[in-house]
Amino acid sequence: MTRYDRRDLGLLLLRLGTGGVLAAHGAQKLFGWFGGGGIAGTGHFMESVGYAPGKASAAAAGLAEAGGGTLLALGLATPAAGAAAAGAMAGAAAVHTPAGFFNQSGGYEYAASLGLAALGLAVAGPGRLSLDHALAHRFDRGWMVPTALAATAAGTALVVGARARRLREKKEGEQEPLFEE
Repeated sequence: MTRYDRRDLGLLLLRLGTGGVLAAHGAQKLFGWFGGGGIAGTGHFMESVGYAPGKASAAAAGLAEAGGGTLLALGLATPAAGAAAAGAMAGAAAVHTPAGFFNQSGGYEYAASLGLAALGLAVAGPGRLSLDHALAHRFDRGWMVPTALAATAAGTALVVGARARRLREKKEGEQEPLFEE
């Protein structure tokens, strides 16, 4: 097995694992599969953590995860797929950041790992064992990588920034106890 064959096999395994996990998470949000809340339940959760409107936020996150994950697994439109999935994971990481890094404490470790893997695939490309390669990279051009990453970064910054602003405004209306009991 040549070095290039190993690289392509490694990218395939990374795409299948990362894409499969992301697609399953998206299916939880969109369809309620695998114990998920579907659009209604996930929408309620999204509202509770500051993403509004909740149902639209659930649909956007679900589509980015399910669509991005499926496309990553297939190795199709890899720059856009990886960027979309990474953006969704950045939004998830923002929710978990107050709990610290480690997932066992509710931290952002898991979301960050999935997001970085998706981002890495967007940058590295899908390898030769992919639909992008089979289609002569029509949806995986060099210019698509910075374009997809910049568009996703801008959109994610707006959404996460709006969430942070809503949470700050909500907290301003609350008063902390003057004395501890």
